[in-house]
Formats: sequence, C-alpha cells, structure tokens
Amino acid sequence: MFTLAGLRIPVIAAPMAGGASTPHLVVAVGEQGGLGFLAAGYKTPEVLERQISAVRGTTTHPFGVNVFLPQAPASDLAGVERYRRALEPQALARGVTLPPSRSDDDWFAEKIDLLVALRVAVVSFTFGLPSVDVVARLHQVGTSVVATVTSVEEARQAESRGVDALCVQGPDAGGHRGTFHTADRPQNIPLPELLAAVLSSVGLPVVAAGGIRSGSQISALLDGGATAVQLGTAFLRTDESGAPQAHKNALADPRFTQTVITRAFSGRAARGLLNAFITEHDAGAPWAYPQAHQLTAALRADAGRRGDADGLALWAGTGYRDATAEPAADVFTRLWQDACVRVAT
Repeated sequence: MFTLAGLRIPVIAAPMAGGASTPHLVVAVGEQGGLGFLAAGYKTPEVLERQISAVRGTTTHPFGVNVFLPQAPASDLAGVERYRRALEPQALARGVTLPPSRSDDDWFAEKIDLLVALRVAVVSFTFGLPSVDVVARLHQVGTSVVATVTSVEEARQAESRGVDALCVQGPDAGGHRGTFHTADRPQNIPLPELLAAVLSSVGLPVVAAGGIRSGSQISALLDGGATAVQLGTAFLRTDESGAPQAHKNALADPRFTQTVITRAFSGRAARGLLNAFITEHDAGAPWAYPQAHQLTAALRADAGRRGDADGLALWAGTGYRDATAEPAADVFTRLWQDACVRVAT
C-alpha cells in the first residue's frame, strides 16, 4: 500500500475541482517526485475514468483521486428560492437559464465502485468522512485513504474511522473549506498551530495544506511534523492547469486585491478573489450546498465563455500573488529547492 512516507519529495498538488487539476498536472508533479491528485468532484464517473486512464497511459508514478462526500439535504429551501429570484435578473440579461435545485450525491457510490475497481494508489475525501465499509473496501485493494480535516475534533473522528492519513487544511486555503457540514463556520487557527494541535491529538501521518507558497513555509511545516505539504494555488497559473484563462489572469491582475471567504457561488464556505459577483450576492446566498452551486453553475459557465473574471469563482489562497505562469515542474522544483536551502541554513 502507498504511504506518504514513500514520496521522494513530500510535496502534493492539491485536487482542485472544476477543471484546474488536469491529468497533465498530475503527471508533471508525479514525474518530479511528488504526488498529483485528480479531483473527482463534479465529474461523472465516465469522465473520471477517462482521466485516470490518461494519467496511467502517461506515467507509472502513483497518484491520488479526491472525492466529495454527499451532503445532507438543504434545510433552508426558502433561502434557496430567494437566491434564485435574486439571480434571475442577471441570468435573464445573459440569456442563461437557471437549473432547478435538487439533491445531488455527485455519483458518490459509483465513484467508489470505480476507484475500487481501478485500484488507485490514494483516495482522499472532503466534506466529511467515508463509512467504515468504504474505507475497508479501499483498503482491500491496497488503496491508502486520506481524510480532509479542518479541526482537532474532525481529526479525531477521522482517526476513529480507520483512515491512513489526514490532510489538515488551514484557513488560508483557496477554494472550499473542507468542513464536515455545509453550514459549519471554519475556524481561523493558523496552519502551523492547527498542525501542532492535530499531531498532539492523533497518531496519523499528516499533510499540511492551505496558503503554502514558499520554500520557507514548506520547510517549517515539515520541521513541525508534517509528513508532506499540499499546494493548490501555487499551481493554478501553470501551463498544465485547466483553470480558465480569466481565472489565471485574475491572480496577477492588480484589480483583484484580496481574497475573502464566501458562500455566494456554492452555498458553502470557500476562499476566492473578491469580485463583483461576491460583492453583489454573498450576503443573500443561503448555506445550501450543492443547491447554490447548481444555481450559479450556468452563470459561472457563461462568465467563463466570455472571459469575465467578475462572474467566475476565482478560488485562490491568500498567497495567490506568488502563483506564476510557467510549467508545473519549474514551480515544483523551485519551491522544493528553496525549502532545501532553508533546511540547510
């Protein structure tokens, strides 16, 4: 079974749902000695299978797949409908039809069946914990299981579920916070402090994640007990990233001056660049995932086609200004070399 300790270089490319994490990015990171991740979120099992095949057709290095846990049905259905009415003028102006809201498990059972059949080296979970049965099925085929956690309590629950490692996500992370419940308000404990608290409470290997953008951070977190570190935003502008060009450009655009936690796009807490959509809609968005995500999907797709960064979910960690437009291998190598220099000195 794969273990994090077996990585030649303890650096992981975060799974970024929505298209950023491509097979090309996974391969590039794996070839450098790290661990790449595909994001299963929002993909059909058929698309996920094709991406797994694409990676395996290019490299023999291990890689991971991240899966979203199904969420409890939204309790604020009235809030979802109010949000629909608030979005309708914008949709009408763009010629976009808002889809009906519905319960959606993101093909969870089918994806687990697929990952068991394909014997992927690592499967990580976000937005909750897999059942003991799911963990056992993955273990039976030699798959290592990782749980995303944002607090000590979540880490303890994950350990009791029998997972092999934890991805500890700090508050500076871009994209969705991995809290177990949709309406959870994420904690703001700095990553180094959260890492130390988790390591003192559980006996599992830990991946440190969230806002990591420099070699000094990498070396400090590894010195602090992390088995590996995970970076997402650092790879968003790379050649291999599948993020929309408008998203890549926004990370370097001086018009966008800060990141904020918002539920405007998905109904769940997520960090992204403050733009016009967030300014207009965050206050009225319900805590309702995936219903709010479904409502805004067509608007986001339209913004992507038009290259309108003010209508996109510009997920980004707090260190977004350090993201560079170059091959992923160059980003990986530079950060690791800098981390090694910091350790040597």
